[in-house]
Amino acid sequence: MKKNNVLVACLIMAMAFGTAWAVRGKFGHEQGAAWAGGIGAMALLLVAKRKDWYNNIFKISLAAAFGWGIGGMISYGAVVGYARADDFVNVYYGLLMLFVIGGLYGFLGGGLFGLTLIDTKETKVNWSTLIAEMVAFGLLTYGFLINQLELLMTPPRSELWAACFGACIPLGWYILRKNHRGVLRVALWSALGAGFGFAFGNALHVLGRSFHSPFNFWNVMEYSIGFFGGLGMSYATLTSTWPVLERQPKKWNVIMASLLVVFIPLVLWSQSFVASKFKFILDLGGNEQTILAFQWIGIVTIVISAFVILRNYLKIEFNYVDSRNVFLIYIGSYILLSFLLTGIYAHPIEQYLYLANVAVVLIVAPGLKETNLIKEERPITMFAVMALLIIVIALLAWLAFQFNSKPMPDVGRFQL
Repeated sequence: MKKNNVLVACLIMAMAFGTAWAVRGKFGHEQGAAWAGGIGAMALLLVAKRKDWYNNIFKISLAAAFGWGIGGMISYGAVVGYARADDFVNVYYGLLMLFVIGGLYGFLGGGLFGLTLIDTKETKVNWSTLIAEMVAFGLLTYGFLINQLELLMTPPRSELWAACFGACIPLGWYILRKNHRGVLRVALWSALGAGFGFAFGNALHVLGRSFHSPFNFWNVMEYSIGFFGGLGMSYATLTSTWPVLERQPKKWNVIMASLLVVFIPLVLWSQSFVASKFKFILDLGGNEQTILAFQWIGIVTIVISAFVILRNYLKIEFNYVDSRNVFLIYIGSYILLSFLLTGIYAHPIEQYLYLANVAVVLIVAPGLKETNLIKEERPITMFAVMALLIIVIALLAWLAFQFNSKPMPDVGRFQL
């Protein structure tokens, strides 16, 4: 029964994170990924049912937002184009590079999330030093791989995947030298899940395009990285041993909550709620005043959501209901903004699925019990899973190649 509870908990968290990542597809960039990362962490806390984690909800969620948000700087549009090639090698290259890109998302997001779970007086994380090292190594790695070696993955687009890869090096080294095995498991399983999810989602995207399906398969691909990344992240978290966390001082809760519910949403609004994004309103008979109204509704949504959270939930003692309410406000405002940007007039099908996923999470999560099951794993297990996923991705590449009937767009070709 306990194993079943862990499986259900992982699936529920994966659904919540997949939904958040699908919504992120409407916004893109670092701010969209950060908001989705914070939602994923909140969902994981809901199914983990640990009071000490509830009391640290803003710190844990902010770390996840920061980690998953870093990967948002990676460009992957050109790589997606390889999956539409008319030969197996290019298709496989595209899916493998998406596996790498998703892996970078997951390692950074899962790693920083995991570090907050061991950040106690006995195992204090030196955040300032770690972040400085990640920035320095990111810049140095980018300079070496891109400027010197010209190891280009996504030409002619941004190659900031190299900076993210560089940031993973000090993060991984910090985790290893401190012997935080649980954190390492979370980072690696998140990386494997998100990497596979991105590649698998793009394969589905190719198949959907081949069948001329009216469904938005870009959104399917975004949901896939969130679902499988969340599956890996929740599995490793719920099957590892963690210390009891101390409560956060209120002043730190104020700072971290403000970054989470004010700064990230406002950056997203400023970058996404520009007039050019509302062209569909003009096409459907609206005017500039309608666009202005939508922009104002967006900013009011953010302000009200932030006010409610900062006014009512800056507590020392948190419980499940408090955490659920913060999660609901945070994901609810995120979905509402996506409705404003793409769906109030046009009603895309996938937006109703967002609501269905959130409803399932809210219905099932309260009844979960005993969702922690400690499991020891040998390092060889991780390598075996990675090898298996690479083989599965090869099969997906072969399948996608069979359905590609049009030449690949002019995004470059990988040559042996």
